[in-house]
Amino acid sequence: MIEGQADLDRMFHALSDRSRRGMIDRLGRGPASVTELAAPLALALPTVMKHLQVLEESGLVLSEKSGRVRTYRLQQNALAAIERWVEQRKTRWTTAFDRLDQFLADEPETLPE
Repeated sequence: MIEGQADLDRMFHALSDRSRRGMIDRLGRGPASVTELAAPLALALPTVMKHLQVLEESGLVLSEKSGRVRTYRLQQNALAAIERWVEQRKTRWTTAFDRLDQFLADEPETLPE
């Protein structure tokens, strides 16, 4: 379980930055080179490379090099762990709110004096 928590930590950290989320959005349309990913950002290329390293270390993206061009793509099912984490919490919260709704419905109405 500790390893799973560390994986989630890396993913949430990677997604905490606006530039990296933008890169993820772009990769959602298909693979892209570093240059293509850097184009809409007002960042130096070394900074973009550091952001891509964070994304790759988180397991959200994969890269491959062909000649001088490094291409990035989304890791298939990478967000599944985050989806499971969110769904588990959503289920717990929904259950708790349902119990609260039932409790309030069972309480007799009291009128202010």
